Amino acid sequence: MEKIFVKPRAKINLTLSILEKRQDGYHNLESVFQKINLYDEMWVEKTNTDFIEIESNIKAVKLEENIIYKAYKALKEKYPFITGVKVTLNKKIPMQAGLAGGSTDGAYFLKVMKKLCNLDITDEELEKLASRLGADVVPCMYNEVIKAEGIGDIIRATNFKFKYYLVIIKPQIFCSTKEMYDKLDSRDFLSKRKAEEMLEALKEKDIGKLAKNLYNDFEEVSKDIKEIVEVKEKLKENGAIGSLLAGSGSAVFGVFENKDTAKKAYYNLKENYETYICTSYVKKEK
Repeated sequence: MEKIFVKPRAKINLTLSILEKRQDGYHNLESVFQKINLYDEMWVEKTNTDFIEIESNIKAVKLEENIIYKAYKALKEKYPFITGVKVTLNKKIPMQAGLAGGSTDGAYFLKVMKKLCNLDITDEELEKLASRLGADVVPCMYNEVIKAEGIGDIIRATNFKFKYYLVIIKPQIFCSTKEMYDKLDSRDFLSKRKAEEMLEALKEKDIGKLAKNLYNDFEEVSKDIKEIVEVKEKLKENGAIGSLLAGSGSAVFGVFENKDTAKKAYYNLKENYETYICTSYVKKEK
């Protein structure tokens, strides 16, 4: 096999509780991750070189700062024999949105390289390598609903297959993840833990219960960002039964009871906002 095509999928955090800050600078967290049907397109092809080439429709990221480049370098250190590769990436997940567009690209690239180069590496070893690239990379290696703890490296996978509809708005601003964490570190509120309630809602396929238990600590420090407040209101005005900031932002997603309501909201909102419609991702049985 010389070339592989994959669809790295975005994620949303249905719950995100940021707990204590660790000595290594990371934060412990508790979160329910959900993959969604919004994805990038990635082709990875072997070359006769000894380096990685990345071709993308997005030119804003320098090669050395690209998470795919970092993943390749980490693999090359461990397996010096791996060949060069050309990665062609069509970015469709909005950047700086809290949807893990970069992390999911890195996660899928690692899995592709394991297969493409026939690497003798266990899933646990691959996850350990992935954890060096960023806190969201390990959770993004899973295509089922998961509960993540620690710094995102302690994973509890589920087999829940609940399909529901989402509309996502990406405001024309971005939220600095570092600044958002700094605000959390100086907070005067206690984090709630809603993960178990959310897992129950997903298991029961109860959209109302899901909407009721949406939770994200970063919402508490984004209440003064008018663009985020505005799009949350617009989603609810257009039928969302719940809405939540995606990760540390700046995208906001709305949860809808059915496809028709979601489609109507999407067409109403896309004239004035960068808007996406999708569903939760349900992995097909083989």
